Amino acid sequence: MAEVIWGLATSHVPSIGAAMDRQKTDDTNWMDLFEGYAPARAWLAEHRPDVAIVVYNDHANGIDLDFVPTFGLGTAERYPVADEGFGPRQVPEVVGDPDLSLHLLECLMDEGFDLTVFQALDVDHGLTVPLSVWTPDPGDAWPCPVVPVLVNVIQYPQPTAARCYALGEALGRAIRSYRDGVTVGILGTGGMSHQLAGSRAGFINPEFDRMWMETIETDPAKLATLSREDLIRQAGSEGIELIMWLVMRGAMSEQITKIHSHYFVPASNTAAGLALFDNRVPQPEPVPGPPPREKALT
Repeated sequence: MAEVIWGLATSHVPSIGAAMDRQKTDDTNWMDLFEGYAPARAWLAEHRPDVAIVVYNDHANGIDLDFVPTFGLGTAERYPVADEGFGPRQVPEVVGDPDLSLHLLECLMDEGFDLTVFQALDVDHGLTVPLSVWTPDPGDAWPCPVVPVLVNVIQYPQPTAARCYALGEALGRAIRSYRDGVTVGILGTGGMSHQLAGSRAGFINPEFDRMWMETIETDPAKLATLSREDLIRQAGSEGIELIMWLVMRGAMSEQITKIHSHYFVPASNTAAGLALFDNRVPQPEPVPGPPPREKALT
């Protein structure tokens, strides 16, 4: 059986990618954010999976707003980097894993999730920025192949938190039914609290964000009870992206180990969070037995 070895929840703020691309990570406005990423990056560099699943949303760059699926899954061999108006980011093209994609598609369809299938897809900052958060210097290629899983957080009605958590649980079962020996890392992207337009433009709720970061580890089912209205009220209209963290969390075990977390409000007035979890079942410490008896002399 395949195994999810870690989960990474991370914001996909486009200006994070721009700061990296323009060598601004040491600037005063950005230094604290990227220093906060360092422990997670170091751990991830030593725990490279065979394949990564990235749960993200497109921002009308790879998918037209006339056609926004509730859930989608990529089955392509390669995913070009989208041009978001300033030319594509100068990062590697994303290599897919069609065999795993088709396995997940079949399993999820059999569990009642009617996914839109993308046999060709350009991927925007929603996917490439999390990959950069994980691997800041990928060179010619990202650490492993990627399976994109898309969630509608753009157009009403978005899927509920409960439905996203259930998708994650089904995704975890599908991964575990894949062939033996394959290791998987899963990224849940988006958020944290932010609103880009309207009377609450610039809204950030650090108290809610910190509650979410704690509860995603300890009681994700509680977060799954929040309605769309709850999420938008407390996290802003774009903060509803946090439902994608629940897909990641649902795919993991009930008991996980937090490796590192970090929270920061970047220059873009968008709260950015990162939480890294080890999903491997810890081995119990051996119970010491009685000391060996000395053999009596005869």
